[in-house]
Amino acid sequence: MIIHTGERPYGCNQCGKTFSRSAHLFSHKRIHTGEKPYGCDQCGKSFNQSGTLVTHMRTHTGEKPYHCLDCGCRFITSGELKVHQRIHSVEKPYGCDQCGKRFPHAGSLVTHMRIHTGEKPYGCDQCGKRFTHSGSLVRHMRIHTGEKPYGCDQCGKRFTHSGTLVTHMRVHTGEKPYGCDQCGKRFAKSGNLVSHMRIHTGEKPYHCLDCGCSFITSSELKVHQRIHSV
Repeated sequence: MIIHTGERPYGCNQCGKTFSRSAHLFSHKRIHTGEKPYGCDQCGKSFNQSGTLVTHMRTHTGEKPYHCLDCGCRFITSGELKVHQRIHSVEKPYGCDQCGKRFPHAGSLVTHMRIHTGEKPYGCDQCGKRFTHSGSLVRHMRIHTGEKPYGCDQCGKRFTHSGTLVTHMRVHTGEKPYGCDQCGKRFAKSGNLVSHMRIHTGEKPYHCLDCGCSFITSSELKVHQRIHSV
């Protein structure tokens, strides 16, 4: 009931700030004592709140759970996302004459136009594959160099992309952020949810060219195709 009444019976004897819960007061007092009981096992940095450590760990794992709905950019904290979103609320004088989308900077429009023109100015000097964005080329080059800069602190497995590490970490945490709105079943990967939803929709996009049978997943099709090769 304290939440609804606004009552804050727990007061700090150092600064007078009040709280609705004793646990919040206990956590707050660390500001005055300097206690930082939550330590990062990657770099040794310590924090006075567990939530701050959770946020900090994303600098090591590469996880960026906050997404901008306007442009798809991803951020470590909700605060960073809020600051970023200001670029979408300001004047956007640069407009695309193909689709009408507008941008606050000329450079952003130039990059966007490549979607329509098909221009890919960044080329790989190893295999010739070309890319629209320089960042995409940087990530692609790891295929050739073998570089895997993102490491799992639980099992040591390493990955080329930060997003792949984020997905892998769910093996250890058990996190399943993708839920089916039909039956409630949850999944660690969005692709698994997409495949699962076909059970409800009846969609079977993978077809056997030999007999016409259809399947929910490509792996089911591959298993089926063995009967035609024997």
